[in-house]
Amino acid sequence: MHHFEYRDGALFAEEVPVTALAGQYGTPLYVYSAATLTRHFQAFDSAFDGLDHLTCYSVKANSNLSVLKLLAGLGAGMDIVSGGELYRALKAGVSPDKIVYSGVGKRPSEIREALDAGILMFNIESVAELLKINEVAGEAGKVAKVSFRINPDVDPQTHPYISTGMKKNKFGLDIENSLEAYRMCADLANIEPIGMDCHIGSQLTSIAPFMEALDKLLDFYGRLKDMGIGIKYLDLGGGLGITYDEEEPPHPTEFGQALKEKLTGVPLKVILEPGRVIAGNAGILVTEVVYTKSNPSRNFLIVDAAMNDLVRPSLYGSYHRIAEVTPKERDSLTYDVVGPICESGDFLARERALPAVNQGELLAVFSAGAYGFTMSSNYNSRPRACELLVDGDTVTVARKRETYEDLIDKEL
Repeated sequence: MHHFEYRDGALFAEEVPVTALAGQYGTPLYVYSAATLTRHFQAFDSAFDGLDHLTCYSVKANSNLSVLKLLAGLGAGMDIVSGGELYRALKAGVSPDKIVYSGVGKRPSEIREALDAGILMFNIESVAELLKINEVAGEAGKVAKVSFRINPDVDPQTHPYISTGMKKNKFGLDIENSLEAYRMCADLANIEPIGMDCHIGSQLTSIAPFMEALDKLLDFYGRLKDMGIGIKYLDLGGGLGITYDEEEPPHPTEFGQALKEKLTGVPLKVILEPGRVIAGNAGILVTEVVYTKSNPSRNFLIVDAAMNDLVRPSLYGSYHRIAEVTPKERDSLTYDVVGPICESGDFLARERALPAVNQGELLAVFSAGAYGFTMSSNYNSRPRACELLVDGDTVTVARKRETYEDLIDKEL
């Protein structure tokens, strides 16, 4: 079942017409489907049945508290990359022993907060970080459970900005430096190594890079055992892609089956960190056409959503499908769909064929549930959008639209 579908000539979010949502809550507007989030999480998690595993949703994809609470209720752990995400995960009711803390730049205060909360483990990305976590844990009288993020130098065949597992990337430790880091743990009183971690990139449309990385990790695991270092967890990160345009990413069951075949008899609990594959297609961004404009070379749809609301097209050149909320039979034109921000890079689509659209009509930007609102900003002093969570015919205001007063609330 599709939870964003057209009925009687109008787009619905589950049981609610999108025109009604826009009429009541205004635009630009993020709309998430609870049924889609639930279905995606359960489809992903069940793909690894038969493997001892923990699915830790990647909070950075969509960190709204209502989304986190829904997923926590389904049994999700959380993968976090900041103290703020730790705060959100705990507020959403996630058990601390299901929280994994990744990221290259953890500050001492953030490390302390995670130790106090009692998280499952830190994914360490440098020797300097290892020494700092040992120091902070010592001051707190605690032992930090850690994993090292191993950079396997695998090309994930994705956009350079979301490729994270190659030698030139800022993330993780190469294999030889990782071995040395595990050796160092023996001399650090406040560190207990319990796992190994790897995350090679985002929006992967093949499992081949995952399996190449896994082969290197299993070889590394053998070397750790030879050194007398026993670990319990294998964190494979996230990165499974979704369909934005014509991509054909593998289904989680394909990934799950491949992992089961590789890991039979390996006594490690697998941690998986999906984000986009859970939230991406569970949300849309609704926007109104403010003006139409043409010049000798271009047709423009000037809409009220902008790069501050959805930065992916400007930042990555990303494709998002755009369609009318109430489609009508009419000729197609080629448009640039642009926002009101004073930057030439402010666009949601370029040279996109769409039916001739009129001022005042609504458009839906699909696949906007991940890396949409979480990457939004107040650039040009634009209040950030309202977020709604629709569950059947029930609408929850997951985040109120910001006001002008909110924009200056923290300024003196």
